[in-house]
Amino acid sequence: MAAQEMINQQDIEVGDKDFSSQRSGPGMEKGATAPTEVGTLQRRLKSRHIQFLALSGAIGTGLFVGTGQVLSLAGPLSMVLAYLITGFNLYAVINSMGEMATWLPLPGAVPVYASRFVDEALGFTLGWNYWYQFAIGVPIEISAAALVIDYWPSYISSAVWITVLYVAIIAVNSLPVRVYGEVEFVLGSIKLTTIVGLMLLMLIITLGGAPTHDRIGFRYWESPGPMNEYLETGSLGRFLAFWKVFIQATFSYGGSEMVVVAAGETENPRRNIPKAVRRVFWRIAIFYVGSVFLVGLCVSSKDNRLLNAIGTGAAGVGASPFVIAIENGGILVLPSIINAVVLTSALSAGNSFFYASTRILYSTALDGKAPRFLRFERFGVPYACVAVTAALSLLVYLNASSSSAEVFFWISNLSSVSTLIVWTSIAVTYIRFHRGLKYHGIPRSSLPFQSPFQPFMAYFAMIFSSTVAFFNGFDAFFPGHFSAKSFIPPYIDIPIFVMLFLGYKFIKRTRIVRIEDMDLLSGKEEADELESMWEEPKPRNFLERMWFWIA
Repeated sequence: MAAQEMINQQDIEVGDKDFSSQRSGPGMEKGATAPTEVGTLQRRLKSRHIQFLALSGAIGTGLFVGTGQVLSLAGPLSMVLAYLITGFNLYAVINSMGEMATWLPLPGAVPVYASRFVDEALGFTLGWNYWYQFAIGVPIEISAAALVIDYWPSYISSAVWITVLYVAIIAVNSLPVRVYGEVEFVLGSIKLTTIVGLMLLMLIITLGGAPTHDRIGFRYWESPGPMNEYLETGSLGRFLAFWKVFIQATFSYGGSEMVVVAAGETENPRRNIPKAVRRVFWRIAIFYVGSVFLVGLCVSSKDNRLLNAIGTGAAGVGASPFVIAIENGGILVLPSIINAVVLTSALSAGNSFFYASTRILYSTALDGKAPRFLRFERFGVPYACVAVTAALSLLVYLNASSSSAEVFFWISNLSSVSTLIVWTSIAVTYIRFHRGLKYHGIPRSSLPFQSPFQPFMAYFAMIFSSTVAFFNGFDAFFPGHFSAKSFIPPYIDIPIFVMLFLGYKFIKRTRIVRIEDMDLLSGKEEADELESMWEEPKPRNFLERMWFWIA
């Protein structure tokens, strides 16, 4: 497969030496290099880059700003439960991805696995849907940045700030991947420091340590209450509010799987990818569930400053529950500092989404499921894919004719549904992979990374993700609530996905891959050879042990 050809041409830098792996197989003499038209990516992302790439995908404006919408709609207890359950779903998905990606660390990963283990039509559809999911994240994050900038009074048009951020993201992704890795390392460090600091600050505020000395405790869980109502009253209304926010929780977590998408450009992927995947659980438990629990203690779900796209909502980072808590506590200056940090967070998340979308599209082109011109690259950068993704990102200029909060709602909803469809497809692909291993007599003990509780976690992810995707727009069918805004964003992605799948299947006359014909080995031998080129680093002292634990 074309994706196999690409991984076998990787230029690998180890120490001061460059190694260029070569492909052998049917139709080629042993030792002959693959055709140069396929192009190459470079394994220049180090362990610290991968760890902070996973962090950058997991912590973004969905947490800093989007939680305001969740808290306003559902209440603090519903918010914590929604993030906890969705976090477990993500954990199931990323473990399934990690097991496949360490067995065959191919660039782009997921669409290639879908073609091999399920159906070429699914690989085609998933490649384009995955590209769209990440690519549309770029205007989402820039829209969120426009919300953040609105916090500061300014006569400068939002279009100017949008252009500055848009150009900066394209510039970073037009440089070699090592530059991208360093940028994300710096921005990810800022986000990590900020979220830890905010969690400690929320704890101090709720215990009465702010200048107002107001000991909040569980006051807002008692009034207005832990669970809000939506559309109906009583238990049904509380359940509907709880169910409604799963889509926003999915948006907040979306992008965490980028650590696996980067497998094709990662040094020693069979060490670094499992390392990042295992830590996802703690990032979910500490950074997401912990932070939303603490901020839910400090801010009332009925505070009219929370970003609530269903109602009126306030613009700017003032809509962030973290900033509202700080302002309520009487802490001066700090809100503007947090505002600046959230702005860098939006830039980081948009940068990560742009990177992932170009690599997915490049992989899809190499696999023959996207136009040939998208294979063009230089210096390890797929510039044709950069150009196409940049074109879609122009959607962000909708902010010039509509409110940033409105655009943020529309596009984040589209991205969330796309994410759920992709997660469902990943689970289906893993289930087939798991069955293929068993049929071909490959013991799980031989896998470089064995994810726990499989295939049960994959079945959970498949059922949960598909259920939320199908029923997330339930409110559109309530009397008096049907509108373009309530119906199109929740459901437009589903018929697009189905049409792409059936269209490719009809034109190419593909069939579901028979389990006896499943290709589980192409590319593995080359990956095994590359693995021997990296040495396992050993910490020499306590500080290095701490650093290795972090990165």
